[in-house]
Amino acid sequence: MRPAFFAWFVLLVLATTSHGDDWPQWLGPQRDGVWRESGIVDKFPKEGPKRLWQVKIGGGYAGPAVAQGRVVVTDRLLDPGQADPENPFARTKSRGKERILCLDATTGKLLWKHEYPCQYTMSYPCGPRATPVIADSKVYALGAMGDLYCLNLNDGSVIWSKDFKKDYEARVPVWGFSASPLIDGHQLICLVGNNPAVVSFDKNTGKELWRAGEVVDLEIGYCPPMIYTFGSKRHLVVWHPEAVLGLEVATGKELWRHEWPIKANLTISTPRQVDNKLFLTSFYNGCKLLQIESKGDRFTVRELWKSNGRGERPNQTDKLHSIMSTPVIQNGHIYGVCSYGELRCLTLAEGKRLWSDLTATGAGKEPERWANAFLVVQGDRFVLFNELGDLILARLTPKGYEPLDRTNLLAPTGQLAGGVSSPRKIVWSHPAFAQRTVFARNDQEIVAVSLAAP
Repeated sequence: MRPAFFAWFVLLVLATTSHGDDWPQWLGPQRDGVWRESGIVDKFPKEGPKRLWQVKIGGGYAGPAVAQGRVVVTDRLLDPGQADPENPFARTKSRGKERILCLDATTGKLLWKHEYPCQYTMSYPCGPRATPVIADSKVYALGAMGDLYCLNLNDGSVIWSKDFKKDYEARVPVWGFSASPLIDGHQLICLVGNNPAVVSFDKNTGKELWRAGEVVDLEIGYCPPMIYTFGSKRHLVVWHPEAVLGLEVATGKELWRHEWPIKANLTISTPRQVDNKLFLTSFYNGCKLLQIESKGDRFTVRELWKSNGRGERPNQTDKLHSIMSTPVIQNGHIYGVCSYGELRCLTLAEGKRLWSDLTATGAGKEPERWANAFLVVQGDRFVLFNELGDLILARLTPKGYEPLDRTNLLAPTGQLAGGVSSPRKIVWSHPAFAQRTVFARNDQEIVAVSLAAP
């Protein structure tokens, strides 16, 4: 091998192996909550991990998306003279604007922004909820009032847009539109409203491809659509407060249906699949494990087990009552955050609880209603981001919770509903993990913090 060619070959290999992964949508590249990059720190430096940049932004619960050297995050700014109610549970009528911001992933420099007027009529009016999607040099962002935009990633120009309220007469959920859109091939799939419940758009033109489902008495809920394979066939799984559905991905045709009325429309946590099983968990109703059985082109649903608790309080629950955190299924066990901040481990086979821990979510010694942490798998360990803004490296096994290290990324700035009499500040936004960096936001700033091993 000639020296010049050898040098070029080495540079090519180094460039290839040093390239980091993206986090272009809800739960990452494969929409499964797994961070597959290597070269991540085992311990944080004493002075804390290096903050690469920080940028002031407005309010929102939507996590950032990172791809093609860019970070896309959505937020909301109130108009002058406008204010949201002190109690976030109260429905607001405040005026403001939602924004879609595109930042340079390396420097945090604002590359472009798209903004539009948006009057809120919901509880928890902080800002947008749904994580944007980046695909094929386009950005897809869903606002809290049902404004869907497809933008050019390079300059922020509008390619197409939809207004779920106007175009589909959609009823705005109590806590706003929250289900992060799903890209599959040429489709962009969204939870839209009551009738239809689900709509597939051509991702390039916005043309409606198909519509499916109906929510009769309740609201559409907040759970992102997912695609899982059962019986060698890909199923679009949609969980709304009246039922969980399996739809044909290309057409929206219903393949199976399992009725399950959910209190307060709280279908939030992403359903998780393992083999031919599907795990669901909700705050009031608890959890259940379904088995999707196939015989030819026909599919049936069998309930393997469900919660038998009397309520959502810790002394009433027997399994897992998640409010928003997506559980993880690993090696025959389920790990997730329960109703009052308990990180729990259950057996997959029967839902038996093996242990609980309050320290990971920041709940402290006593249970805290809705105390939360988001769970991501990285190698043989977990990365947790809790509502205090703490990032935690830990091992979760059937034997227990083993914290390895902990650092604070952000101050909790959000106001918990009901916190007027007993204030509690929170961060309820799922971070992105890309380029060996964590990108996290609260209601005041977004930060990029290096987690690369030295």
